[in-house]
Amino acid sequence: MAATTDERECLVRAMYFESNRSSFDGSMAVGTVVMNRVESERFPNTICGVVGQNRQFAQGVLTRSMDPKQMKTAVHAADAVLKGGRHPKVGPAMHFHAASYKNPYPAKYMTVAGGNAFYLKPGRRWQHEYTGSVSTAKATPVQNLTRRASTILAGADASAVPCQDAENTGAISLACETEAAGR
Repeated sequence: MAATTDERECLVRAMYFESNRSSFDGSMAVGTVVMNRVESERFPNTICGVVGQNRQFAQGVLTRSMDPKQMKTAVHAADAVLKGGRHPKVGPAMHFHAASYKNPYPAKYMTVAGGNAFYLKPGRRWQHEYTGSVSTAKATPVQNLTRRASTILAGADASAVPCQDAENTGAISLACETEAAGR
């Protein structure tokens, strides 16, 4: 996608404020959601339009100051997304929340990256949005995501949490992401 300087900055800002600032994987996942929304008829058709939507991204995402020393990962990921790169496990997901949040609504979870859980909203309202087939085998129940995230946040031994969920669906746990990032 050929993006203006403003569009690139909006994408960098979304990645910077919405994912762990040192996680390229998390930044790519946020960027994938932004681009999925840009391509959807349900959301604005520009990056800044999507990122600037009321109550969709972090408060002040387009106006707060960023630390130039911490922007490198987000800038690198934004450039990759603008060249067509996407996070392979996010797929068509258009929603995410902090991995520690206990979502009370139905959701089809795709992966955890950068401290966020990425998901699809099930049901007829959203069904036409998802192109191709989304395997339910790759979806991870929110209870497993929050259990793993809670384990890491509580400081438990990361090696006690398996890198894949109990059904061996291929979903990466927050423990594995944290371990791989050296945190």
